Amino acid sequence: MTAPLLKIENVGKRFGGFVALDNVNLEIAPGERLGLIGPNGSGKSTLVNCMSGTLQNETGTVTFDGKPMNGLAPHQRTHLGIARSFQLPRPFHTLTVAENIRVPLLYTVRLRRDIAHTKSELDDRCHEVLDLVSLKHKANRLPKDLTQVEMRKLELARAMAAEPKLLIADEAMAGLSESEVKDIVALLIRLNERGITIILIEHIMTAVKSFSQRLAVLVSGKKIADGDPQDVLSNPEVERAYLGQ
Repeated sequence: MTAPLLKIENVGKRFGGFVALDNVNLEIAPGERLGLIGPNGSGKSTLVNCMSGTLQNETGTVTFDGKPMNGLAPHQRTHLGIARSFQLPRPFHTLTVAENIRVPLLYTVRLRRDIAHTKSELDDRCHEVLDLVSLKHKANRLPKDLTQVEMRKLELARAMAAEPKLLIADEAMAGLSESEVKDIVALLIRLNERGITIILIEHIMTAVKSFSQRLAVLVSGKKIADGDPQDVLSNPEVERAYLGQ
């Protein structure tokens, strides 16, 4: 049996007297597409922050690729192969689209491999990443010149430039039109087909259903369901807590 790429065991997190995560257990297999859903305030963002190192869990353990993550800073986890995109894109606004991609290439990939890239090699890799997300034609533009969906693609491209084993996509489709949502879902599936394990946190259920091979549901800091998407979404507890039915 293949070992999980990410293993979350009995993870707990409090903010004062508020229990944000309550003994959460979750495993993600290499190459899997997992949807992580739940109502606002359910603990999704807190769990993602504990995975990526923005927050440190107070109880339990996070293990990635067989290595314990507890205590590691976000940049250390990125070097090991965890990358995330944010709901609100965070590009370097004074840098071009291409220069935004060069930053993770220089400061993550190069340091991880301990090799120096020539300018030509950096340019080639940068254009390869931008081509993957259909932004090569905007390489020399500033982020302010991008449409909303292009900004989401740039955010994903910046994460992918770090060459992750695991990509956490946090509400990458919020505010997009139906056609743009389908575009981002197709992009995420293409990335997954290249061998990237992906966790999608999303409220748009059409996107969740078309993307996810498995669904996990958080409510009030607890995991209440985990399994086949159709079975999970028809679970009465999930319908009551998440779908309001």
